[in-house]
Amino acid sequence: MSYHSHADMGGEPGHGHVLPEPEGQPFHTAWEPRALALTLAAGATGIWNIDMSRAARETLPHYRQSDYYRIWLDALERLLAERGWVQSGELAAGHSRRAAPPPPSVLRAEAVAATLARGTPTQRACQQPARFQVGDPVRTHAGPFAHHTRLPIYARGRVGVIERVHGCHVFADSHAQGLGEQPQWLYSVLFEAAELWGSDGVTGQTVSIDAWESYLDPR
Repeated sequence: MSYHSHADMGGEPGHGHVLPEPEGQPFHTAWEPRALALTLAAGATGIWNIDMSRAARETLPHYRQSDYYRIWLDALERLLAERGWVQSGELAAGHSRRAAPPPPSVLRAEAVAATLARGTPTQRACQQPARFQVGDPVRTHAGPFAHHTRLPIYARGRVGVIERVHGCHVFADSHAQGLGEQPQWLYSVLFEAAELWGSDGVTGQTVSIDAWESYLDPR
């Protein structure tokens, strides 16, 4: 069974123009900053990781009909319910009906700014030499994936060139499945626009994506 991400929309026709919004106006309604705060606080408990949260969001069946923070909030409810931290009746009632287990970690209000500034580094020590070097031609994996992946559909089965070598990083595919970090070499791969978009690609334009080593084969 292949994995379908409703968020993987690159190259699809029919979505209309991207409408830019003013900088410094991240919220549109009063509940949105609360949804952001709840998501950050829950994620900081360590009950799930960032790749699990991405997988929960992008597989929401109504993803494409929802706005940004509605997706965040619905995915948060899904993650909490799947892990037994809330029950459906509690969500409907708007309050808890039983004592929740203590979370592994708690993000205190006074630590929020420093925690967000620090981020969560994903680079890890490499256990083997890189398979590719800058300038090497590669072809990306062409077939479907049976799990969460960061390789977009529009770039699958395409030929590009290694542009940068980033070292080893947490492998999102395994991390999202709860299979551990399994660090891999991460590369920036440069594609000609025509390789990705065919006759719609503009000559001279290029697109770069980051891709883990297991996504790539020598060309």
